[in-house]
Amino acid sequence: MGLTFVEIVEKEKIEAKGLVALEGMPDVGLVGVIATSYLVDALKMREVAYIKTDLMPPIRVLHEGKLKNPIRIYSNEKFIILTSELAIPPDLIYPLAKKVVEWFRDKGISMIISINGYPYKDRLEIEVPKVFGVANMESMKEFLKRQNIEVIEEGFIAGFYAVLLDEASHIGVPGVALLAQAFPRYPDPGAAASVIRVLSKILEFDVDVKPLLEKADEIRVKVRDLMKQTHAMMAGMKKGVEQQIPAMYR
Repeated sequence: MGLTFVEIVEKEKIEAKGLVALEGMPDVGLVGVIATSYLVDALKMREVAYIKTDLMPPIRVLHEGKLKNPIRIYSNEKFIILTSELAIPPDLIYPLAKKVVEWFRDKGISMIISINGYPYKDRLEIEVPKVFGVANMESMKEFLKRQNIEVIEEGFIAGFYAVLLDEASHIGVPGVALLAQAFPRYPDPGAAASVIRVLSKILEFDVDVKPLLEKADEIRVKVRDLMKQTHAMMAGMKKGVEQQIPAMYR
């Protein structure tokens, strides 16, 4: 078996010292993907880098007739955003998370905020999904509490963001995950809007989520294939145990 590689290819010189890194990879309800895609457009962010690896399927995406790698990094004067238009294969999760965290550290980012969905079986009964928090160190737990975000104290987390937060904690990079109550198997623009509202308060920026909610049906159709890919990947990662209480604490 040949050597594998994961590389971050910078398209331009990136000055990111003090910026906040937002991660929105495919996960429950595609909350992170929908939220980060909306922020990239709303804040007119530019693509500054992409991920090159032989651990992804040989697929490229087309936007306005231009070939693009599915995993891309965007930037402006406040944020770095990592997002993907393809589900992340299990074999890529660990090397990609490690590479990304080291790159964030070397760029001098101030913290990582992962955007995800919290699988909630009664989602249909909720008009405005609640957002919970997970912290990778004690100082970030206090940060979440100061923002009046309920911290998940016990349970399991799984997938890319779990590894990302863990890798970040090992090298001293502060990180949190924001998890909105979401449909476990369906794209959830409403949950994405809830996280964006929380982010705009925490990070002091102004983005109107009304267009996101108005285009919810259109977005669901647009990303349904990605949701199918993601659900298949999640099944292999035991995502169903997420947020359950570990047996030793029952």
